[in-house]
Amino acid sequence: MRFFYDLSIKLYYLLIRIASCSNTKAQNWINGRKEVWSTLEEKNDPASSYFWFHCASLGEFEQGRPLIERIKKQNPAQKIVITFFSPSGYEVRKNYEYADIVVYLPLDTPRNAKRFLSSINISKAFFIKYEFWYHFLSELNRNKIDTYLVSGIFRPSQIFFKSYGKWYARILKSFRHLYVQNDISEKLLNQIGINNVSVVGDTRFDRVHDIAELAAEIEAIATFKQDKKLIVCGSTWGEDERILIDFINQTQDVQWIIAPHEVKENHILALEEKLQKRTIRFSNLKNSKPTDFEVIIADGYGYLTSLYRYGDIAYVGGGFGKGIHNILEAATYGVPILFGPKHSKFKEAKDLKSQKGAFAIHNKESLSNQLELLLNDGNALKEASQICKDYISQNTGASEVIIGEIL
Repeated sequence: MRFFYDLSIKLYYLLIRIASCSNTKAQNWINGRKEVWSTLEEKNDPASSYFWFHCASLGEFEQGRPLIERIKKQNPAQKIVITFFSPSGYEVRKNYEYADIVVYLPLDTPRNAKRFLSSINISKAFFIKYEFWYHFLSELNRNKIDTYLVSGIFRPSQIFFKSYGKWYARILKSFRHLYVQNDISEKLLNQIGINNVSVVGDTRFDRVHDIAELAAEIEAIATFKQDKKLIVCGSTWGEDERILIDFINQTQDVQWIIAPHEVKENHILALEEKLQKRTIRFSNLKNSKPTDFEVIIADGYGYLTSLYRYGDIAYVGGGFGKGIHNILEAATYGVPILFGPKHSKFKEAKDLKSQKGAFAIHNKESLSNQLELLLNDGNALKEASQICKDYISQNTGASEVIIGEIL
């Protein structure tokens, strides 16, 4: 099986190289890895030991972030190195203030794994949610470095639990301890002989709770909202916007914020053209009178989490594509959430949907029906809001449990 694993890594690299001829993200993936060794040589402090956090992308970074910041709070001198697999994580967080070194994860080969661990003195390693790289985990194990899985979540469909997946299941035995999100994950791991498991929940709850505590007030948004209902549409894609725009155009006495997942000039121009409401970009708001407008388009990154605090209802995008984006950022403010049909892999979406704090929509009609209910029935809106608040408060604390056990 290792032969096929190594072959798949080589084939993946080849496909990325081919894609890099025309795809910017693939180009960043290739070019960023060329700088790993020089960055490590330049920034490494040979006299210090490092805690290593590996995150696939930006979402996993947000799950690891509560641990990193709590570690730094307890011991400011502790060195941190973060690796990313994806450019979408690295490019956004390469200058993260609590990390001493941020680099791409080198391709998972025996040579790279040995070189990485000989280039920097790792004392503990944390893999966030998934990313089970055989050679890196094996090398950590050989070097007797305590390695932890954080916010892991497992499903019966994964290869570890198939009759032909025994080799892959052995990879999981490299972890000193696996901190998982739910009971199902623990039971699945127990069935394949992995018992060093604790159900502690998802560290993202701690992250969104921290965000809510520290979120900056945006006076212009409060003024823009007035005494009307405000619907915040976060991380939207084209398919989300296609079903939203008709409803936006036909509603009265409702304020809107649209925060597209990808902020590109041509996309914003297309949105402005389709919207039949008085629309302004967020970047222009401070030089204007907010009450003159009905729709704000967020034309930058980094403030969506603060915008949710002003919402009465949130629509979170991605559910008509690969899967919904982070709904917890809205739920932490007690904002009921709507999302598209592709949400089955997200525990928090299924939980809040079953509790009626979140609602799945499938087309323009179901969107219209659900929004009309929440906008016109004050009790329904209030009940859904309280469900979201309670759900967040009941699920925080995973970071403290983990920190208490590993430090």
